[in-house]
Amino acid sequence: MNAIIPYIFPILFALVIVAVLPLVAGYIVLVERKVMADMQVRLGPMRVGPHGLLQPIADAVKLLLKEDIIPESADRLVFWGAPLISVTAAMLALAAVPIGPFFEIADLNIGLLYILGVSSLGIFGIVLGGWASNSHYSLLGALRSAAQLVSYETSAGMAIVGALLLAGTLSTRGIVQVQAETGWWFIFAAPVGFFIYLVASIAETNRAPFDMPEAESELVAGYMTEYSGFRWALYFLAEYTNMVVVASIATTLFLGGWLRPFAGTSQANFLDYFPLVLMVWVAGYCFRRAPKQPVLVQKVFMAAVGVLCIVLAAVLTAPVLAPQGSLLAASKAGIHGAFWFLFKVSAYIYVFMWLRFTFPRYRFDQLMRLGWQFLVPLSIVNVMGIALGLALHRQLNWPAAPALILGIVLTLIAAAYLLATGEKHEHPRVGEEEEEETPVNA
Repeated sequence: MNAIIPYIFPILFALVIVAVLPLVAGYIVLVERKVMADMQVRLGPMRVGPHGLLQPIADAVKLLLKEDIIPESADRLVFWGAPLISVTAAMLALAAVPIGPFFEIADLNIGLLYILGVSSLGIFGIVLGGWASNSHYSLLGALRSAAQLVSYETSAGMAIVGALLLAGTLSTRGIVQVQAETGWWFIFAAPVGFFIYLVASIAETNRAPFDMPEAESELVAGYMTEYSGFRWALYFLAEYTNMVVVASIATTLFLGGWLRPFAGTSQANFLDYFPLVLMVWVAGYCFRRAPKQPVLVQKVFMAAVGVLCIVLAAVLTAPVLAPQGSLLAASKAGIHGAFWFLFKVSAYIYVFMWLRFTFPRYRFDQLMRLGWQFLVPLSIVNVMGIALGLALHRQLNWPAAPALILGIVLTLIAAAYLLATGEKHEHPRVGEEEEEETPVNA
């Protein structure tokens, strides 16, 4: 029995992720549609359930019931297996992500390397799906996705290297512990690296404004053009799971992981009650809106959501009020750590949505130019700036803050130089020629 116990919790955590993640992805889609509607002064989905809260369930049922169509000339085996590769790689990457100090499937000493390696395999599902479809649109979308991943994986990797220099370990749990010991998150020591990773992660997940692999106006739906029903849903699940993966990496590397803001400052202990305030506010909104629902079932469902929020508020508050030394008080790190980690991941994904509904889609040549001529050189300079700051701190005994600030300033100067030269030498659009002045006959 003692030999089995160490494997019980990892298996339970894995089952929770596999069972809950599809539902979470569906509700991320609902939130995205609601955010888009709010920015466009609309209501968004409102028909299925109160405020459209059951829309993801209806979408899942619809996709399961739709006819599964395979093109006649497609490679049936590869066509069938390609979506499985993408969604499996995305879910496996979550195995080394520490959602809290206790919730982690595998605590690997090379956890970050594992996450990057496994998540990079998802591109095989996209390329194989586009090739097996035997469609020009699908093949072009797959090739675009491969080129986009190669272009932005480099800058994302260099941004991660900068954070690794600060942490000194590849363990995801160790990276968070280093931030806890130093008392500050790595976003303050490497803000340029965080910006680079943010832009690169948007491109790697094929999100707008970098969604060229599935651009509707050019490629119908890109590599997913010939997919329908449940197989299409698997690609969709893989995309949103990858969003969670890149948000988790950014949270772990730059935003302190499961740490509360100002975790080492006793004057900020009032933030321990923020989860309570947030849950009570959501519950109050649900109770206020429940009587206004047109159908009894919707009223009951809205009230049930409010009751659930009250229960969560009690669970999050109990460890704070429990006597010191009790088992309930000892569970505070795990419960509050999971809350803060998920809260930061949600904020990062919200930025994804915000950018999607703010910027127009880039042209493919603009995407390549941004990646190779700006982000890649800037990421290299960022690593050099962080290394310079650490060398000044560790070798010449400079204070950490001035040494790292010097590296940040030098990196920002390099960024300004790259922007200036990029605008100066920008090429004309494809198919356009520079206008030449023609003399006017007198």
